[in-house]
Amino acid sequence: MNPGVRKYWAKYRWSNVYAMIRNMKRYPEINLEPFPGKLAVITGATSGIGYCTACKYASMGAHILMVNRHPEKSESVRKEIAEKFNVPVEYVIADLALLPDIQRVGRHLRSLEKPIDVLIHNAGVHLESRKENPVGLEVNFAVHYLCPLIINKMLLPKFQRDRTGRILLVNSEAYRFAAWGLDIEDLQWKRRRYTGIKAYGAGKLAQLLLMHILSRELTPYNVTINAMHPGMVRTESGKDNGKLYQWYKKNFINKLSASPEISAEALYYLGTSPDQSQTTDVFFHLTTAEEMAPPALDSEAAEALSEKIGDFLKMEGIVL
Repeated sequence: MNPGVRKYWAKYRWSNVYAMIRNMKRYPEINLEPFPGKLAVITGATSGIGYCTACKYASMGAHILMVNRHPEKSESVRKEIAEKFNVPVEYVIADLALLPDIQRVGRHLRSLEKPIDVLIHNAGVHLESRKENPVGLEVNFAVHYLCPLIINKMLLPKFQRDRTGRILLVNSEAYRFAAWGLDIEDLQWKRRRYTGIKAYGAGKLAQLLLMHILSRELTPYNVTINAMHPGMVRTESGKDNGKLYQWYKKNFINKLSASPEISAEALYYLGTSPDQSQTTDVFFHLTTAEEMAPPALDSEAAEALSEKIGDFLKMEGIVL
């Protein structure tokens, strides 16, 4: 038997699931206050949730810094948003599945003189089958586990200096598919059979566990970190998967999904509303605070995950 079954079974409550279902019917809270001259950093901002979020923040006067993979798309989006909303828009090109690129982004953000008012970790992947980057690192592990941890850790000196900022993780209710927790000894899915939904769920669960650790470290600097399920919206997630998945996504998922503008409204509210200025270490379903499932509340697992990833990074020559 999976040891997670013994550990978490008695802690599950149906009320937790019913709350999630009720929250699916709710619309996000709206903040109408502008955000002039503030800096919003958004990863994966050339399409879907990231693009709509960049447009939302720009429409309210914020300066935008995007972190994207594709130069041509980035320049096109930069020009479009800058001309439409008359605000500064910049971008950094990086593949967030590559450790050198993740570190380069961290160094660039750390060097900014302007405070980072909102940092939105939106970039994510959903893969049908296990995929490694050119140096053999499993992509889901790199993007969902390592990227937010490394960047946020590298920014600690900046946050300590600026004493302001909100960090938002675009997470997912799919973390519930890791119902019995993480396999700390097989974070890169080398031993187990890889399935897209299980690996994606594990990645999002890992984000929540790491959020607990980061929240403790960021609180003294007046910086908050929260996670948000963006609702069931149309995105390009899984666009590199096979034909069967693409057919299913086009004919079922997308037809049942809403516009990612809903997610952008939620991310703007969480990033700018005075009501959320001191809220940290919370999982939101759009803008409704939601109790997390037992594996996401496991402080021992959070510490074990943090230590395991720390050991891995040291082996790679990265000391945070």
